Amino acid sequence: MRNLNSVHLNGLRALEAVGRLGSLQAAAEELGVSIGAVSQQVIKAEAQLDHVIFERTPKGMVATEAGARLLAGLTEGFNALSQAVATTQRRDDGILTISVAPVFAARWLVYRLDRFAERHPEISLRMDATTRLVNPALCDVDIGIRVGSGQWPDVKAELLLAQEVFPVCSPAMAARLREPADILSLPAVIDGRAMFTWEVWMREAGLSGATLETRHVFNDASLCLDAAIAGQGVMLAWQTLAGFALQQGQLVAPFGIRAKTGFGHYFITAEGSREPKNVRDFKAWIREEMAGTLQLFA
Repeated sequence: MRNLNSVHLNGLRALEAVGRLGSLQAAAEELGVSIGAVSQQVIKAEAQLDHVIFERTPKGMVATEAGARLLAGLTEGFNALSQAVATTQRRDDGILTISVAPVFAARWLVYRLDRFAERHPEISLRMDATTRLVNPALCDVDIGIRVGSGQWPDVKAELLLAQEVFPVCSPAMAARLREPADILSLPAVIDGRAMFTWEVWMREAGLSGATLETRHVFNDASLCLDAAIAGQGVMLAWQTLAGFALQQGQLVAPFGIRAKTGFGHYFITAEGSREPKNVRDFKAWIREEMAGTLQLFA
């Protein structure tokens, strides 16, 4: 391993991150440093290796032939290092670390955690609420839940719930609605970061091409839901987001028309590794709870 003495580890980390993520910006975000710092590390590492690892093109950083060979080995090596560190950090099998999006945690999961504690008092949950997709093989997270297409690299994605969307509004607003076309008279509260548009539901309701007047646009679905509860407009929601508010009578889902988005809720676990018992227990419990949520929409 003496040849490693000639190249700084931070430089190798920068090369691997840029190669895997495809850009200096993405690598900087993952490594927690500035874009300029990553660029300097790449330049220094190339000088120490005496090889050009990336070609600078208008489309970004493209690995050279020699770079591609190096990057494959670096990714494999850093994966092994990360798994070794993560294994060491998991000293207590009684702690289960889960990674979930903040909106899923706040609007669905936290209401049910007491039931998990009753079922599995031997397991303590540690929650990492973030929108960033994590790879459990490369950190101390045991399992994640994410919404998307399920096509994420280097992780195992297991479908939990196919996402369906539908309008929700306050009971007072719903009282004015008689047929799907009536919804066009309501102002809309829009989630600016949604992966779908109102057209998904409009098409299912026979209103393709129709639009609603936008009242508010938020960059957070939870804020949109609060605005809908407050009677500020109608929102296009989904099962785990609106289920509790519907159950409590804070919102109404008129017409009973739901539309599939092509996305879903997925369990995210380490690819190619055996799942520990606490992960299997958590997945089984989540599936039971999700079945209860779906009964609201039966």
